[in-house]
Amino acid sequence: MTKNKPRIQPHEDYGFFSEDSPTRKVWGYATTPLIGIQRAVVIEELDPHLLAAVHNTGDNYARLPTRYARTVQYFATVAFGDSRTITKMADVLVKIHSKAIGIEPVSGNHYDANDPDSQLWILITGWHSVLKAYEMYGPGKLTEAEENQYWAECAIAAELQTCDPAAVPRSRDEVRAYFEAWRPKVAASEAAQQMMDHLLDGANHVLVDATGFVRVMRPIMNWSLRKGTIASMPHYQRQLGGIEQSPVTDLLIRPYLWSLFTVVDRVGPVKRYVVRQVAPGLLSVVEPHWQGIDPLNPEVLTPAEARERDGFTKPSEAHLGLRARQAQRVFGDKQAPSDEGLVESQSALGRLA
Repeated sequence: MTKNKPRIQPHEDYGFFSEDSPTRKVWGYATTPLIGIQRAVVIEELDPHLLAAVHNTGDNYARLPTRYARTVQYFATVAFGDSRTITKMADVLVKIHSKAIGIEPVSGNHYDANDPDSQLWILITGWHSVLKAYEMYGPGKLTEAEENQYWAECAIAAELQTCDPAAVPRSRDEVRAYFEAWRPKVAASEAAQQMMDHLLDGANHVLVDATGFVRVMRPIMNWSLRKGTIASMPHYQRQLGGIEQSPVTDLLIRPYLWSLFTVVDRVGPVKRYVVRQVAPGLLSVVEPHWQGIDPLNPEVLTPAEARERDGFTKPSEAHLGLRARQAQRVFGDKQAPSDEGLVESQSALGRLA
């Protein structure tokens, strides 16, 4: 290792997935932060409750680079981080989500970011989108056994959120059935369509270095990732979002992006440069995996084992007092929720701005 390169710090343990797991195989590919996560956050906006929670803060417009980097960092840490870091992060997120409550304007119903159904929607949309991007613009489909294991490992990740792990689909057919069951519940208001269009232009907003080469290439990068993301979306979701794209573009974008991502993934310096542009704090999480550096304690834990060791409550039962206080402030006292948990989140997910 040269003097100019910082020493890669090994993780404490393997976290919740083995080094050769399908989760690490898929989530470690170059398509994940650029197409997979972008696809996920775009489709997620079709949940009216989630859209209300995001739209009301205005953060996706005011500070999208921070929000996107924190989203990428959370998902990647679940896949590659050590169990102590992930468990703390999961606990902090319950606190952060406790303030994302309010009244959804179309239905007039209450929304709550910690709601198990909303959390499951985010989880499945994220894991499915990352796998879809890997299949379309990466190495292709996993074997049936690998894919079944991938979804079994998604159920492990569900233990880090407030949703029920038993509700996670375990096969391709079950994933299809899950999204079909959601079709009557998804909707796209003008606010949702505006947000989806904004997120599809992610490369215009989230790249850290907007000078020099990046500034020149940004319009091309944005066009490529936007078209690739749209090509991966079902037509009914495009129609809801008011998104149009020709079948010819769908056809041609695939080999173009496959070639691009193949180069990015195989050329280490390029791959690291891309990651730094999207989520600078992510490299310390994934580098041990990329470089084959064993953790200090080479074991895989379960989320329950990690919570017991560190004294945390499972997310579905965590911070019930805080969540009740936030609900009273918002629905009872008609005040804005408190910011408890936001400052604490910076140590787990990076700076807020």
